[in-house]
Amino acid sequence: MDKPLENKSVLLVITGGIAAYKSLELIRLLRKNGAHVRAILTGGGAQFVTPLSVSALCEEEVFTDLWSLKDETEMGHIRLSREADVITIAPASADFLTKLASGKADDLASTTLLAADKPILFAPAMNHKMWDNSATQDNLLLLKSRGLTQIGPDEGDMACGEYGLGRMSSPENIMQAMLDFFYERPLKGLHALVTAGPTQEPIDPVRYIGNRSSGRQGYAIAAALELAGAKVTLISGPVSLPAPPNVTRKKVTTAEEMLTTCLNSLPADIAVCAAAVADWAPKKIADHKIKKGGDKTSPAIVLKENPDILKTLCTHKMRPDLTVGFAAETNDLIDNAKAKIKKKKCDWILANDVSDEKVFGKTENHVHFITNHVNEDWNQSPKAEIARRLVKKIIEHYDR
Repeated sequence: MDKPLENKSVLLVITGGIAAYKSLELIRLLRKNGAHVRAILTGGGAQFVTPLSVSALCEEEVFTDLWSLKDETEMGHIRLSREADVITIAPASADFLTKLASGKADDLASTTLLAADKPILFAPAMNHKMWDNSATQDNLLLLKSRGLTQIGPDEGDMACGEYGLGRMSSPENIMQAMLDFFYERPLKGLHALVTAGPTQEPIDPVRYIGNRSSGRQGYAIAAALELAGAKVTLISGPVSLPAPPNVTRKKVTTAEEMLTTCLNSLPADIAVCAAAVADWAPKKIADHKIKKGGDKTSPAIVLKENPDILKTLCTHKMRPDLTVGFAAETNDLIDNAKAKIKKKKCDWILANDVSDEKVFGKTENHVHFITNHVNEDWNQSPKAEIARRLVKKIIEHYDR
């Protein structure tokens, strides 16, 4: 799924505090992940970020005033909560948490929350002494007993120059908490390493040897793993695809670079090697463009074998718990895939027939899921669906 929060509506409440500036990045992340974002900006929040900046990022009107005739003619505070899938308060100041716990409703934000029938997440932000105060802790216990979900806070340096617990969680962590809310994320806490795309092995400064690959299948797998909760490192050869949301992408060109980056990214719990790595590379790279000879003879290019990335990971001292390879074959698909499992020492193989060159770059794929004991034909399917089926298998592996 390219945008996991697509068709999800988030109502963001921004209260007073220096951490309000982080709410702007949070809006950007939510929008990047497909969410529709509306914002309520309290009077305190407006001391730190402007309605214009919030509105520009949301591409929506920003709501500030309980007594706006236009909004309240339409029952604005009721409508705002009813039309959201989730309400997130970030930052949630000590004062606002007190107001929320007491049920006070003297501004648009508190009135909307009191009338809300949707789940509420809140990210506290305050000085560490305010956080430690028993009044704050009592309010937190009360709010959580009512079913509100707390995100953070973190420990660190504060704007006041002091150090302690009370910093608002990063926008990235708040984003992850919202994904946790919307989706079952059974792979949370696991690190997945995914390779995707081709490698390009240079002959000279303008030419290379490579395999045909769009990277679509590997990118779809990376996105599906992230949606299931895994921390994903995507090691990608040269492709034209954007990085999936919330995935760490590392770009490489050659097989040697891909191997080095894989090893530097260990330890990992899961490795899915979907990249179309070139089997050979020129032994010598010309430092200038090779010109055509006057006698029309072709230059001799001596090749060397590239490193076997999948086998190296499978035999490494930090071998991932679960290793998955791909077998792109033009003949004897099943037999070659079963032989590859033994040769590479991997756990699973996804095998696909590429004898028809029309398969390259398409949004669909036809694979067989193969282990030492299983051969399942997954039929022609969108690559995103194949990614979801693979991740379902991975979840089942960890549920055993």
